[in-house]
Amino acid sequence: MLKKFMLFAIMLLPLSVAAQLPDFTELVEKQGPTVVNISTTQTVRNPLGVPQIPQLQEDDPFYEFFRRFIPNPGPREFQNNSLGSGFIISADGYILTNAHVVEAADEITVKLTDKREFKAKVIGSDRRTDIALIKIEGSALPAVKFGDPNRLKVGEWVVAIGSPFGFDNTVTAGIVSAKGRALPQENFVPFIQTDAAVNPGNSGGPLFNLRGEVVGINSQIYSRTGGFMGLSFAIPIDVANDIANQLKTTGKVMRGRIGVVIQPVTKELAESFGLAKPAGALVSAVEKGSPADKAGIEAGDVILKFDGKNVNSSDDLPRLVGSTKPGSKASVQLMRNKATRDVSVVVGEMQDEARTAQRQPQRRGPGGKPPAEPVSRFGMTLSEPTAQQREQLRITGGVLVEEAQGAAARAGIRRGDIILAVNNQDVKSLEQFGQLMGQFEKGRTVALLVRRGTNALYIPFRIE
Repeated sequence: MLKKFMLFAIMLLPLSVAAQLPDFTELVEKQGPTVVNISTTQTVRNPLGVPQIPQLQEDDPFYEFFRRFIPNPGPREFQNNSLGSGFIISADGYILTNAHVVEAADEITVKLTDKREFKAKVIGSDRRTDIALIKIEGSALPAVKFGDPNRLKVGEWVVAIGSPFGFDNTVTAGIVSAKGRALPQENFVPFIQTDAAVNPGNSGGPLFNLRGEVVGINSQIYSRTGGFMGLSFAIPIDVANDIANQLKTTGKVMRGRIGVVIQPVTKELAESFGLAKPAGALVSAVEKGSPADKAGIEAGDVILKFDGKNVNSSDDLPRLVGSTKPGSKASVQLMRNKATRDVSVVVGEMQDEARTAQRQPQRRGPGGKPPAEPVSRFGMTLSEPTAQQREQLRITGGVLVEEAQGAAARAGIRRGDIILAVNNQDVKSLEQFGQLMGQFEKGRTVALLVRRGTNALYIPFRIE
């Protein structure tokens, strides 16, 4: 009797598992028509690497030379085609996609699931978040419903629809793998990570929850081969909507800035600054005359809250500041000398400015002679910067790292670094640096403020 019961239970198992799996058919049937295929054409003139004959007259003595040695120069221009995805957000033809899908395009063609094709124009795009708003001339078009990405839970089912490799309306499904994911060079987007299959051509397509609501825009994949490897990243739809509304109304995106350089708070740095746990954003430098400088924020401060919102990690601060309207006041809670304090900052506006790095000057003593013999301490060979170096770097003190070995090298200290402070106490000379370090017992971790090129950062250093 027991064997018959077990056999019956095993036969029912596939049915019970199948009953728990989601059915995507209704979602795809309703929302599929809102997803579009986007193809772009770009005319590339005089492409790099293709030999070109200069515009010369036939009687020019150099004409025969170029004609003979470059017999087949190739086309002077050619068409570059690319594919992507998008989705309709309003019945009158506004469409959201990725900025990189339509960037530099001379012609944009949008194809709907009913095979209708439209020429589209770019209303605006934002490279920092990779969002673009385009428009086609239409009416009564099917439009998506927006969801709340903040309600998404890790492990929740999601569906991606797009045109990978040009295959229109391809449906893939997966789960939310993580939320608030930070990617290199992407400071303004808390990405949704999923394992839904996303490939080239899916860019700009929607990510749906099981209620058929758009919660994100599929934007990037992590891949060593160029194809899907289980790591896909989507831009939360609330971020995209904010960008789209600004592009629609003003044609540009305004972002807040306060003028600080920040770095993560590691376990070692948290210990040296007296924090209960690694949290917040450590200010390693403050731009002179910036909103942060005017508000009294200093290097060494750890920002714990911005405008009432927790700064759990350094990745959170750029997003919070960037989404704040320039000109508005924001409260900042920070930790300084193991005590919390609140300041008010008037948020400035971020400008797209090209920044150039300055080379660190070569070490020379007075009159161009080599400096005095360096001193070896704490696994570092140290010397004092010359007057010329201090003037060029605009510093008044500090010690220069000539070589870093052992514990110093393991901590990340490099040759050419200038140590400006120990646990926020300014370093004036080699002798004083030794005195400051001598205050701490072996095994203690201290925070060294280091100038590296034009940047400043804190490095946790364990005294051995």
